Amino acid sequence: MPNLTHLDANGNITMVDIADKPTTARTATATGKVVFAPNIYTKIKQACGQTKKGSITAIAHIAGIMGAKKTHELIPLCHALALDTVKMDFDYDDVNHALVVSATAKTTHKTGVEMEALTAVSVACLTIYDMTKALSTKTPNTKTLSNDIVIGDICLVNKTGGKSDYAKYL
Repeated sequence: MPNLTHLDANGNITMVDIADKPTTARTATATGKVVFAPNIYTKIKQACGQTKKGSITAIAHIAGIMGAKKTHELIPLCHALALDTVKMDFDYDDVNHALVVSATAKTTHKTGVEMEALTAVSVACLTIYDMTKALSTKTPNTKTLSNDIVIGDICLVNKTGGKSDYAKYL
């Protein structure tokens, strides 16, 4: 069996023991995107991200930070971390009709912040979906279709600190 950190020698689930690990500065950045039908993307961009529910990116920004702070409550074996900062960025991708989300989480701790960055992006993308689903295309005699909004490409882009650094080459 490969060396899985959340299993003990007997294959039982366990939380990783970080007691003897050194405290270091750690950073992780994750990205993801929300892809829209071209006409919906155009509406969103022309409105500068404003909907009847408010600013898409402002609400997603707050949601992403909240998600990062609650990662240990959502992912069972994650350690609770005191985050030094969570920075969120949102960019329009005209070619793919997408809103690209990135999150960078930082801490000084004994374990990394990859899950916090990934959770921040995931929650922000879900919030964008919720904020925009009412804008989705309508066809005669049908309900609003929100399935033409696609969340995807959520991944860790880089991490520093701890045992090893990582950078995804895009």
